[in-house]
Amino acid sequence: MSEPIISVRNLVVEFPLRRGLFTAVDDVSFDIMPGEILGVVGESGAGKSMTGAAIIGLIEPPGHIASGEIYLKGKRIDNLPPEEMSRLRGKWIGMVFQDPLTSLNPLYTVGQQLIETIRRHLPMNEAQARQRAIDLLDEAGIPTPESRIDSYPHQFSGGMRQRVVIALALAAEPELIIADEPTSALDVSVQAQIIKVLKKLCESRGAAVMLVTHDMGVIAETATRMIVMNKGKIVETGSVGDIIKRPKEDYTIKLIEAIPSIKDETRRHEAPPTSTLLVEVKNLTRDFDLSPGFFDRLLKGAKRNVVKAVQNVSFDIRKGSTFGLVGESGSGKSTCARMLVGLIKPTSGQVLLEGQDIAAGLTQERRQKVQMIFQDPYASLNPRWRVADIIAEPMHALKLVSNRREAEDRVADLLRRVRLDPVSMRKYPHEFSGGQRQRIAIARALSSQPEFIVCDEPTSALDVSVQAQVLDLMRDLQDEFGLTYLLISHNLAVVRQMADDVGVMHSGVLVERGPVDAIFDDPQAEYTRMLLNAVPDISKVE
Repeated sequence: MSEPIISVRNLVVEFPLRRGLFTAVDDVSFDIMPGEILGVVGESGAGKSMTGAAIIGLIEPPGHIASGEIYLKGKRIDNLPPEEMSRLRGKWIGMVFQDPLTSLNPLYTVGQQLIETIRRHLPMNEAQARQRAIDLLDEAGIPTPESRIDSYPHQFSGGMRQRVVIALALAAEPELIIADEPTSALDVSVQAQIIKVLKKLCESRGAAVMLVTHDMGVIAETATRMIVMNKGKIVETGSVGDIIKRPKEDYTIKLIEAIPSIKDETRRHEAPPTSTLLVEVKNLTRDFDLSPGFFDRLLKGAKRNVVKAVQNVSFDIRKGSTFGLVGESGSGKSTCARMLVGLIKPTSGQVLLEGQDIAAGLTQERRQKVQMIFQDPYASLNPRWRVADIIAEPMHALKLVSNRREAEDRVADLLRRVRLDPVSMRKYPHEFSGGQRQRIAIARALSSQPEFIVCDEPTSALDVSVQAQVLDLMRDLQDEFGLTYLLISHNLAVVRQMADDVGVMHSGVLVERGPVDAIFDDPQAEYTRMLLNAVPDISKVE
């Protein structure tokens, strides 16, 4: 029998606090064999990422490995000096992080970064390393890698950047890849391609992969074996089929029950949507001129480059309903959203809110009726402000309150409505979890008493259980206040669960729209069928 690539034995990771110790990883043991993908699932704070960080030697001080041992191909590595551990990273252990932008240097082309990594670990000259970099980009699924190798990170989409990071992780032919949430922010079609790259990597190279994710669907389609973690401990381990079909622990059962299904038709409206139109989008078009400057065009013969981000898009949103907008990165969804709230003006076409053109400017009364909830609640909340000030700002700006006491009372009421303790108003954003921060963002959006809220990927960064809580909250608030939502999401199961009507965008064009059940059960456009077929499905597990 072959030797495990990685063996973790009784691992304990601790962080000293003012009042005692916090145990982030508590007595964790597992092996990963050559060619095997081990899925590691659990909610935020379960210890998944910290276990990966311990293996690769990247625990932030004052955190440290308190006890336990880690072996790479039989050699102990947890007690190595920092210089030796640094040599292991890249050469023997590759890392794929959740956010590819933080892994790539924006000042260097992807080729320069790949070539530097290759030459540091492998005996190659510049030309050989460049060719290997091109081959790696090709293997990771980057089209025309010969031309894209000289591009900078910002010139790639999110999915393409993640492929570059995978190529970077493979650069020195490591034995182990630790992939930390490599697909959580990606569209379903790109996610499916990344999964294929990881599986191909294991099959062709015999590498081992530790796949850290909160997406059980990705585990179902990728891994052969999995462990479930909660509060630093492993609560269940076994084959993917056994755990998904026959979970033993209550925690695992709750995780699986929280996963929205693309086949789930149960949506709840205490007050069904009316036939009255609140928002009308008519022939909406937005172009972006990315042409070189005038002198470049004159002296170098460079051509104009006008990107048609949104082309002639039309749809209506009924009062009290949820309209889902789906499509891949670059399809024009978020550009549409920004035009709908008046953040950018259309090149042509109209967005009407109760008959009034948003681009032409709204009255204050109508302005307060439109709000937006963003994908990353931490980035959208001012880290220097207390929660009370963050939520109250729209009230003061729109003169909805007359004094500070009235504002505090309204903030306390809003926090209760989003299931947070009013005491939270005295804290700062960094003192909350991701799900709690998103609730604060929802409370802020509600503070202006809106009728229409644009939700741009509001749950994509959340665990499935927290996502389920936020979606339930959004539905309850919709019933209570008669809210109308535009929901932008790459998670088609979330759209199926939340939306009444749906539009599918591809390359700036609305290729299909209609009632959500009709689109999901009987899609007419080939692109819609491709999106639906790419969704990871735990029901396929045997």
